[in-house]
Amino acid sequence: MFSRELIAASARPLLLSILAEGESYGYALAQRARKLSQEQVQWTDGMLYPVLHRLEEEELIKSEWREAETGRERKYYSLTRGGRRALEKEKEQWLAAHNTLIQLWNLPPVST
Repeated sequence: MFSRELIAASARPLLLSILAEGESYGYALAQRARKLSQEQVQWTDGMLYPVLHRLEEEELIKSEWREAETGRERKYYSLTRGGRRALEKEKEQWLAAHNTLIQLWNLPPVST
C-alpha cells in the first residue's frame, strides 16, 4: 500500500485524471482509484471529500446533485476547462519527477 504522504500527494492528479474519463460521484471515484492502483490507493471519506471541495473551490471541477438509480441523491463531479488545463500541468510535473527518479534508478524514461 502507498504511504499516506504519497496517497495525499497523488490525490489531485488522480482525481483530475479519473474525471477526465467522465463525470462521477465520490464512492465511484474512490473505487476507480483503488482498482487502477491495484488496491494501493484506498481513500477515506475524510481524505477524499476535502480534496474534491478544494478542487471545486479552485473551479477545476464542478458538482451537481442528482437522483441516482436507487432514488438517493448523489453529488456528481465533472472536470471544467480549467481542470483540463490543470491536469496537463499535473501530468508534466509528475512525469518530470518520475523521469528524474528513473534516471537515478537506471530505468528507461517515460515519454510524454
